[in-house]
Amino acid sequence: MTRNDGRQFNQLRPVKITPNFLSHATGSCLIEMGGTKVICSAMVEESVPHFLRGSGKGWLTAEYSMLPASSSQRIQRERQKMGGRTHEIQRLIGRSLRTCINLEQLGERSILVDCDVVDADGGTRTASITGAYVAVMLAIKKIQLKSPSLVPLVKTGVAAVSVGIVKGVACLDLNYEEDKDAEVDMNIVRTSSNKFIEVQGTAEGVPFDDEALQALLALGKKGVEDLLEIQKRILES
Repeated sequence: MTRNDGRQFNQLRPVKITPNFLSHATGSCLIEMGGTKVICSAMVEESVPHFLRGSGKGWLTAEYSMLPASSSQRIQRERQKMGGRTHEIQRLIGRSLRTCINLEQLGERSILVDCDVVDADGGTRTASITGAYVAVMLAIKKIQLKSPSLVPLVKTGVAAVSVGIVKGVACLDLNYEEDKDAEVDMNIVRTSSNKFIEVQGTAEGVPFDDEALQALLALGKKGVEDLLEIQKRILES
């Protein structure tokens, strides 16, 4: 099968991560995966939600939004009521990032993550997780510069990628045109210690079997490994 952008079935779209993209954020980056662009930022506050006060533990939470012109049809701003999709993605980003941080050692601080989609061409939630990890790591570096006595705060790396079955073929990192016509759509979040955080998979009309599932999981593993390597290069530069 020839994909609509000429890639091989197991190939990521071109990935570019620009660190320190915002001047005022504690940590930030712009992540570009093909035509999808997301600004990810992490801000640190010296406080925690009420349910953690006095516990000595830290917290991390995330917000996600798509800018009005990020899609071909204008997206309404969610001023009054958050949509179900947005709420689901925010929770996914927060869960994924909390897995990799030693919150018990963070102290009573909060890391507030924002992922704002500038251009959407498929895979916005997975790009948000991958980029937000870089933003959080940059923020943690600044925390540790101010408090060098803190023990290591990072437990594992994390990245995410989409996979799916398009015209009967398992493919990595779907763009929008592939995603809207896919027979199966799946998002995979994995750690650098080769463990799953989340697998979200849906058949669009035709159920898929164990063989297809294993093919998708293998593609997701490869894609996450490639993204982890890109993150590592950015954070070590």
